[in-house]
Amino acid sequence: MKKPIFIYFLAIALITAISANLQTINAWAQIPISNNPLPEMLKKVIPAVVNISTRTRFNHLENPLLKDPAYRQLFDKSNRPMEWEVQNLGSGVVIDANKGYVITNHHVIYKADQIMVTLQDNRSYEATVVGSDPNTEIALIKIKSDRLIELPQGNSDVLQVGDIVVAIGSPFGLGQTVTSGIISALGRSSLGLDGYEDFIQTDASINPGNSGGALINLQGELIGINTAIVGPNGSNVGIGFAIPINMANHVVNQIIRYGNIERGQLGIQIQNLDPNLARAFNIDQQEGAVISGIVPGSPADKAGLKKGDIVIAINGQPVDTSTKLSNSIALMRVGDKVILHIFRKGQKKTIETRIAKPHNKTRLADQY
Repeated sequence: MKKPIFIYFLAIALITAISANLQTINAWAQIPISNNPLPEMLKKVIPAVVNISTRTRFNHLENPLLKDPAYRQLFDKSNRPMEWEVQNLGSGVVIDANKGYVITNHHVIYKADQIMVTLQDNRSYEATVVGSDPNTEIALIKIKSDRLIELPQGNSDVLQVGDIVVAIGSPFGLGQTVTSGIISALGRSSLGLDGYEDFIQTDASINPGNSGGALINLQGELIGINTAIVGPNGSNVGIGFAIPINMANHVVNQIIRYGNIERGQLGIQIQNLDPNLARAFNIDQQEGAVISGIVPGSPADKAGLKKGDIVIAINGQPVDTSTKLSNSIALMRVGDKVILHIFRKGQKKTIETRIAKPHNKTRLADQY
């Protein structure tokens, strides 16, 4: 008699489970399926991302020794050509359609004798270099063309880890390619890639040829310039880096206004504030940049900054690391006003000074 009762309860359980699943399926069926917003957004932004190809000529006689016929006769027995050409591929983003400004990476156009920009509709134009900055890996080039489409810009200061992003460029010269992912980390530095680093890290695929291309948000706004890859043989393994657009804009604006980047310094050496230093200074502050050295006669010295001061803000912007402070100083020009908020012996102070030309000709690597 027990077996029929067991079968009875098992049947009741199965009917209940099926009923619940049917209700769930019915509930999902009532939800309207929205169209994927990406295709429509990409139709608007892809035309603003361009392909860049460069040609660079090298002369065999650039080596001074090879200009000596006697040396060449004795030691250089090769039949190598006197001149050869190297081609490079990359990407760029139109940021001003009226003026024909295209932003890209410094290494994409470095020493190029010819720069060709190809639009999505296959129109090609020779570009001229407006200016370039190897320390931030940003370059600005210009083309003369009508019917250009520029990419609207977002605010890279409000990005968060986990934000969905889309990378657009021309990997391996294949033409426009779109990949997507998330922001994996912010403020990446100490990678040994550029002089001033504040990278957006993303798992959106970035491969050779993507350099100089666009990293955009779901609103179709430019938030970064794709720059670097960390992986074996330069291939993508889910770790790519982009320069935040706010940093890129600082460089571009200087190039447009002044034609160059004129960096100065305050004359300080800095390091991160860590828990050990915080305990040594007997403060609750956990973030900031500790001044570890002052260059005599520098603006920092004249303004009264001292070794051991902890910088917590510069021009109203919080400073949580020494990298944040060094990057902020690097984006200023000689003569720019600087307002520093510091901790000194547990007391908050405000010190004003200005960026000046490097005080010493032999500038230290960690001197700002």
